[in-house]
Amino acid sequence: MTSANSLIEGAIAVEGELRIDGGLVDGCIELVEVLLAGGELVGEDVGERDEMRRGVLHEGGRDGGAAVAAGLPKNTVGPRQLKRGAVTAAKIRKNAITPGKIAPGAVTPGKLGANAVLPGNLGNGIISTSKIAAGAVIASTIKNGVITNNKLANGSVNTAKLADNAVNGNKLADKSVTAAKLSFQTSAPGVVSSLASGQTQRGIFDVGGSAVKVGDIAKGAVSYSLPLAANPPTVFVLKKGETNANCAGLGANLTTPAATAGSLCLYITEATNLEEAELSKLVEANTRLGFGISAVAKEKELPFSVIGEWAVTAP
Repeated sequence: MTSANSLIEGAIAVEGELRIDGGLVDGCIELVEVLLAGGELVGEDVGERDEMRRGVLHEGGRDGGAAVAAGLPKNTVGPRQLKRGAVTAAKIRKNAITPGKIAPGAVTPGKLGANAVLPGNLGNGIISTSKIAAGAVIASTIKNGVITNNKLANGSVNTAKLADNAVNGNKLADKSVTAAKLSFQTSAPGVVSSLASGQTQRGIFDVGGSAVKVGDIAKGAVSYSLPLAANPPTVFVLKKGETNANCAGLGANLTTPAATAGSLCLYITEATNLEEAELSKLVEANTRLGFGISAVAKEKELPFSVIGEWAVTAP
């Protein structure tokens, strides 16, 4: 065979034997020229039948597969020509897969290994709010020290966001806690603040003695821990169990006496050997600093006393 158009006529292979025109060929073919498209010589020197079985087609160290590949036109091998699983990791050259080779949406979460995407792989601003699923960012997924002051929106840390006892002395800057930051009124050293409007002070009273004669008097006084800012309050003295519009009662557990703004309410819980008519005069020396109490004995040679609770609310 000496040209690209020559044919071996009547040649067939039977059970590994070469026959021409039906006759068995025992000899050696000294020279075989194989011409592919374009007429390039790619093989020579095919020997005995055992050489035929090895399928030798070579020149200059090229094997038959290389010869076939070299003779394939451009773009001949497509997806259909590739056997399933033929392209393994070892067949892919390093850096061969560039961004342009990856179809949009081809890389799904299931394709990513654990910790495959690191901060260094992400461009600045690439992960927007819309890219983060609800509940995706939890405490365990946030690196220590990542959330700095400039990452927090104004007002984002509210009372509900603070754990109990989270704000201790070490968290407070010097002189950061001013009087305006406190929910209750305080005094500067050496200065007594007034009871704030609407705030209530409470306490008890207990005055009495042993009467030598009828009309003996026992006196006492109560000083407010915080004085009122202005005028003395209106006084109401209530017998045991009584209430009125300004004095609603002793409250929870009978230990939270009430008084409306600008009122001083005295709730008598126990009275012994006292003149009923004098009870309304129980309070004397009523001032913004406190009040006095005066109890009058009804009978001689008997103990007398008045006991109760009081409440005052600043106007």
